[in-house]
Amino acid sequence: MKLMSDDRQSVFFIAALGILISAGLVGCSKKSEAQPERPPVPVLVARAEVRDVPVEIRAVGNIQAYAAVAVRSQITGPIMQVHFAEGREVKAGDRLFTIDPRPFESALNQAQANVKRDEAQFLSARLEFQRTSNLFQSKIASQQDYDAAEAVFASAEATVIADRAAVSNAQVSLGYTEIRAPMAGRTGDLKVKAGNVVKAPDDVLVNLTQTQPIYAVFSVPEQSLPAIQRCQQAGPLTVTAIIPGEETRRRGELTFVNNTVDMTTGTILLKATFANADNVLWPGQFIQATLTLSNLVQATVVPAQAVQTGQNGEYVYVAKSDDTVEMRSVVTSLTREGVTVLVSGVQTAETVVTDGQLRLTPGAKISIKAADVLAASTNAVITPEKK
Repeated sequence: MKLMSDDRQSVFFIAALGILISAGLVGCSKKSEAQPERPPVPVLVARAEVRDVPVEIRAVGNIQAYAAVAVRSQITGPIMQVHFAEGREVKAGDRLFTIDPRPFESALNQAQANVKRDEAQFLSARLEFQRTSNLFQSKIASQQDYDAAEAVFASAEATVIADRAAVSNAQVSLGYTEIRAPMAGRTGDLKVKAGNVVKAPDDVLVNLTQTQPIYAVFSVPEQSLPAIQRCQQAGPLTVTAIIPGEETRRRGELTFVNNTVDMTTGTILLKATFANADNVLWPGQFIQATLTLSNLVQATVVPAQAVQTGQNGEYVYVAKSDDTVEMRSVVTSLTREGVTVLVSGVQTAETVVTDGQLRLTPGAKISIKAADVLAASTNAVITPEKK
């Protein structure tokens, strides 16, 4: 009887335990069914657009004078007068300095007097030679008389030639007393004043620079040289110069590619020519130079922040019509100022996520906070190819 009582207790215990387990499972199921779904992830989006994108190389450069001349005197003497104001524009041939001409005028007068004297002697020697020649032909004068008259005549002729050369030299020296501008340009700091004695050719009187046109000089990596050479064959290349702190862009043309690559820096020197009619560009000034190589026609562009990098390469999240996202692998080409050109992966007018990607997974629900706007500028620079 006692054994049967124990069996009944065991059966009752097992039944009660089963009921408790069933109730627990039912409770867990209800809790699971009551768990709320993940809320949508708030994101910013933008549409992929099609635009023409110029391909550019950017570098820091500086402005260089088209020509620069250190004006020196070719004669020694005191400066009598300065004919220009320093820092002003002058034209080619304008008089800059006058050096005391009196010693050179005296030398010229002396040389001219020597010419007149020796020309008279030359005339006398020629007449004497003619008379002696006639007498010699008549067998009256001897051979010795003829040779002596001929020698005197030749000597007098040579003396006149030398005198005339001395006159020309004196005229040249006198011309050096007026120093004129060898080219049109702007004068720099005046090194000497009126009254100073200048020594030829050591003393620099003033520096003259030509600023219309003017050069922009900059260096680019040697890896860009093949692209530059290839694009130059299609026509002139445009260079844009931007002065730091200024928004105005000056446009010029690439006119010089150096014949060697600098082995210490791995760069090659380029020069662009600008008209500089308003004299905004100044020698020695630093600029941001932009060399335009070509133009990508109808390129697909998205904001640069839309492109993410993962273990499998670059990707974007594309927003779908059902408010979910899809992860897409993309191939990029050019990036600059917030804009990236896509080679593949996204179609025009598709919407990409530009902010909030860290909380997204493929298929996640999203809520769009606002439509982002593509950067206004679509200029691009060469970037290394993606492997």
